[in-house]
Amino acid sequence: MKPSDPLRVFDARALRRHRARAARLGLNAEFLFERAAADLAERLGEIRRRFPVALDFGCRGGVMARALDGDGGVERLISADPSEALARRAPRPAVVLDLEALPFAPRSFDLVLSPLLLHWVNDLPGTLLQLRLMLKPGGLLLATLFGGETLSELHAALIEAELETAGGASPRVSPFADLRDLGGLLQRAGFTDPIIDADRTDVDYVDAFALMRDLRAMGEANAQRERRQSLTGRRTLARAAELYRARSAALGGRIVATFQTINLTAWAPPG
Repeated sequence: MKPSDPLRVFDARALRRHRARAARLGLNAEFLFERAAADLAERLGEIRRRFPVALDFGCRGGVMARALDGDGGVERLISADPSEALARRAPRPAVVLDLEALPFAPRSFDLVLSPLLLHWVNDLPGTLLQLRLMLKPGGLLLATLFGGETLSELHAALIEAELETAGGASPRVSPFADLRDLGGLLQRAGFTDPIIDADRTDVDYVDAFALMRDLRAMGEANAQRERRQSLTGRRTLARAAELYRARSAALGGRIVATFQTINLTAWAPPG
């Protein structure tokens, strides 16, 4: 089926369902989000200034607030998330938001912190522009998002397995931003002095099924609009797990999943 709007890669309702499911599961797979929040808090701690009002963009139950622990120069933190279930778990005040139409007035914040949410935005240039406009002159954006190397092993295994067992492949792993493009996107949005760097985390699992369970617990399951709506067949999943394991043969039967996180630092122009 041809997509009705090529700019809308992600299904916002599916994303909210997935994040609500993560909340119901007790947020038991938070290690990547905790690491991202800790990294943002560390970077913020290197900047010697106060931030009277900050936005936690993708609060995810308060993981960023816990990493800050009242420090980092932040005097007041506003929590925001596309999932009501996760916003309810975060420190107050908390806001439920639409990622494509942010509900904040221009020049509302001195700081925006965003741990691992921006990779779910359909219109990333547009959202970056909205974030820049929400910042006061000289305000700071610190964000992390998953990059293009994330889950490359799972993506390859699922595509090959579906081609073998179903005669065609559908989108199975979400597309992620390219490190090389993000500096230009920040500048187009009006940010100054952008700094972009990337980290890679390799996580080992018993098998591909354990990885997919973790992705569901994270709320990071596939939310593409053009994803296959029916359940993936057992034969396809079993073949994907077999292919994944075969490519990790040197690891004693376990598999490794790559998570690339891209870190953004950028400033709103001074007034």
